[in-house]
Amino acid sequence: MNADIEHLLRTEAPQVLGALVRRFGRFDIAEDAVQEALLAASRAWPADGVPENPRSWLIRIGYRRMVDLLRADQARRRREQEAGVAELAMQEPARRAGPARETDDSLALLLLCCHPALSATSQVALTLRAVGGLTTAEIAHAYGTSENTMGTRISRAKQQLARAGARFTPPADADRDSRIAAAAQVLYLIFNEGYTASAGDRLARVDLTGEAVRLARMLHRALPADAEVTGLLALMLLTEARHPARTGGDDELVPLDEQDRSRWDAELIREGTELIDGVWSRRAAGSYQLQAAVAAVHAAAATPEQTDWPQIAALYLWLERLNPTSPVRLSRAVAVAKAYGPVRGLALLDDLNRRFRLDQDPLVRRRERAVRAHLLRMTGDAAGAAALYREAAALTANQIERRYLLDQAARLG
Repeated sequence: MNADIEHLLRTEAPQVLGALVRRFGRFDIAEDAVQEALLAASRAWPADGVPENPRSWLIRIGYRRMVDLLRADQARRRREQEAGVAELAMQEPARRAGPARETDDSLALLLLCCHPALSATSQVALTLRAVGGLTTAEIAHAYGTSENTMGTRISRAKQQLARAGARFTPPADADRDSRIAAAAQVLYLIFNEGYTASAGDRLARVDLTGEAVRLARMLHRALPADAEVTGLLALMLLTEARHPARTGGDDELVPLDEQDRSRWDAELIREGTELIDGVWSRRAAGSYQLQAAVAAVHAAAATPEQTDWPQIAALYLWLERLNPTSPVRLSRAVAVAKAYGPVRGLALLDDLNRRFRLDQDPLVRRRERAVRAHLLRMTGDAAGAAALYREAAALTANQIERRYLLDQAARLG
């Protein structure tokens, strides 16, 4: 199967799944039917050519498979089976039928995957599988687990949706804001995992960052007046703009201060800056807007020396008050060190460790070691910095990151 057909199938899969779930109300069975349709297409299209309306073709094959599956499940789901048979009876054979109704179900599918009955981990996995079109193996690889484990997690998530009575309908007003917030958080998590992969021999997973950006654009198109959704998209674009400069010719990690800024994507920076500027004064800023503002300050600096670190430190203080998490606190310590010197940064880091135990938090322990090492190196404590770089290297499963940390330690002796 050629790359163009593979890309088309991945793009259309969420739409076909949405059409089947909207019609039959059975997420678990609908995904099986979609996979059957994709398999049929992968066999037929390379030889026969891509049909004039590929989505319509896939939906009809999926409908037929749904009917077969519903018949097998008719003792428990007679209503869905009868609806499926009735729908199928109204269809002409695929070779003569007109196109199926075209509609973009991606947003509804995303909100369904972010149902409150699911854990955050399950929401991420299901979103990548159903909306992103990634295979179970690809998701498992991205999150450093086995395909069987990830398959079980996704199956359980679908079962949870069925038990919760989840329906392919817009959430009620009372649930809408929380569901949108959950969807934004899921996309944020997907992007972060893609930007710096937690494991593997690549620094980034461009398939995950690309999918997160695509879905964030979709969410923003559906909710253009939502300032936090806009902030999320701006954050992703401004961060992704730095991707071309993050690694060197030998795939070595290049830290922010050493990156060739001429390699940053100017178009993504322009778009992201316009987005955050457009919502910055609209109302009290939320977490994604503040993070986007930090990214915009970085993007505005032509050289590392021109970075407005005092402004970044102030933004992180504001963000910490709004979202008091370990990653935010550690980022504030870095900004303070950059703005006011390593001694002040170390003092703040020590205070945060005493009060919040950042050095014991699995979310940031590795990064805390690396940050402290960097600050100690700036104060002249080469031996202490080298030891901490090695500690940080032992805590990461990303080979590119580990190699960078060990290289820093080796340079210090």
